[in-house]
Amino acid sequence: MQIYLPIAEMAVSAETVFMLSAFVGLLSGIFGVGGGFLTTPFLIFFGIPPAVSVATQASQLVASSMAGAMGHFRRGNVDIKMGLVMVSGGAVGSVVGIFIFKLLRYLGQIDFAISFLYIILLGGIGTLMIIESFVSVLKKKEGVRKAFNDSKVSPWVLSLPYKMRFPRSKLFVSALVPAGIGFVGGVLASVLGIGGGFLIVPAMIYILGMPPLLVAGTSLFQVIFTTAAATIMHALMNHTVDIVLGLILILGGVVGAQFGVILARFFKGQTARVTLAIIILSVCLKLVVDLFVMPVDLFSAEYIR
Repeated sequence: MQIYLPIAEMAVSAETVFMLSAFVGLLSGIFGVGGGFLTTPFLIFFGIPPAVSVATQASQLVASSMAGAMGHFRRGNVDIKMGLVMVSGGAVGSVVGIFIFKLLRYLGQIDFAISFLYIILLGGIGTLMIIESFVSVLKKKEGVRKAFNDSKVSPWVLSLPYKMRFPRSKLFVSALVPAGIGFVGGVLASVLGIGGGFLIVPAMIYILGMPPLLVAGTSLFQVIFTTAAATIMHALMNHTVDIVLGLILILGGVVGAQFGVILARFFKGQTARVTLAIIILSVCLKLVVDLFVMPVDLFSAEYIR
């Protein structure tokens, strides 16, 4: 069934978009990743303008993050105070990201910038995952770390001003640190349409020293507001949020994630990481080819009845 996307100004197959989002949701359920960093490239491959892909993907993140955060909140795994400080930084980051997005669009470089940044992002993530898997195979198993949060907060973090107490996380650190982490997440949400969990979660553990049990829920809590702010600003300032496309993506992602959870038990440890890394690097390679390899036909015309 062909459906018209008013903002993207093109007709697409609703079934194809649904299957695309369901596939990303499937990967999310299997490998426990957000999947946002894969949805945007897939939409670009499908012919959706990169600017629309980024902004609409941000709207999908609001729904998926809310569902995840509610589950963590019911289990008491959300540090509300820490999350609110991160949201304050994320709001500023979203504004900065929107202006960067708008500037690149004004210069006519937004499509190139999005594709290029995704090449760096996916290439970096995929390569690190492959290296990590390779190193872990070579090393002898020394057992699990006694406490994932054993590492102390670094001295430079402790020396920063504006310290606040976070009773839930049992931390006394500068508010500038979680606000800065949130700022990075806000920029990523606005420019690339992703929550940035692959950066935010390690930063919360290794820089802030938060208990791992609270990290995922608190990260999702701030992503809700950060991506919501980015979506609203994209809609008002850039007019790039396609609600029709967003609804299909949300529906497909929810369905796919349910099947992914069922299949997750068949993918364990190194196999899961290597499989996901191969998928990520394959998407990265396709972006490189589309961006830098000269097509056979420089110009083409298609007659549509």
